[in-house]
Formats: sequence, C-alpha cells, structure tokens
Amino acid sequence: MAEPDYIEDDNPELIKPQKLINPVKTSRNHQDLHRELLMNQKRGLAPQNKPELQKVMEKRKRDQVIKQKEEEAQKKKSDLEIELLKRQQKLEQLELEKQKLQEEQENAPEFVKVKGNLRRTGQEVAQAQES
Repeated sequence: MAEPDYIEDDNPELIKPQKLINPVKTSRNHQDLHRELLMNQKRGLAPQNKPELQKVMEKRKRDQVIKQKEEEAQKKKSDLEIELLKRQQKLEQLELEKQKLQEEQENAPEFVKVKGNLRRTGQEVAQAQES
C-alpha cells in the first residue's frame, strides 16, 4: 500500500497521524494475564480449559453413543411391547382429537350450539315417534 504524499513532506503545519492506543492492551490486568500465559507456555503447562472445538466434538461423541444405546435397547423390545406402544400411541391420538373437538365446541358461537341442540332434540323426537 502506497503511503500518502503528505507524509514525505516535512511541512510543520501538518499534523502527522499516530497509531491509536488500545486501552485493553495498556490495562494492567491484560498485561499480567498475557505475561502469565507466556510463562505457562514456556514451561509447557497448558491451560486447564479445553478448546471449544474439542468440547463440542466430545459432546457430539457422547450424544452419539447414547443414541446408539437407546436404539439397541429399542431393538431388543419384544413384539408384545411394540404392539402395546402402538396401541398407547393410538389412544393418545384419539384423546387429543377429542380434546380438539371439545375445545372447538366450547369456542363456537352461541347460535351454533343452540342449532346443534335443536337438531338433536328433533332427531330424538323423530325416533320416539317411529318406535
């Protein structure tokens, strides 16, 4: 990168640019920490904390092992257990559908409820007359 022309001129009227001071690097805490890290590196002592990438990789490996164990346990289930699980899921789905229908009926406007009641009473009367 080429330097600007005004730097070469020794014009006393111009203010020469200076590098800004980094307040973090000038702080005493930062200097102490940096000195300590350099000393530990020279001695061969690594910081106790593992790098973030290594932590993530270990966590993924643990999760994968746990998932494999769960899959193996699921494969060992008997036919009866599998059938019972299927029935349980069907019952849960039916319960959810009933709850949805009930919520829809509760949220329905009043005139829709009254109309449904009139239809039911009309059907009951018709059945009673046929009997």
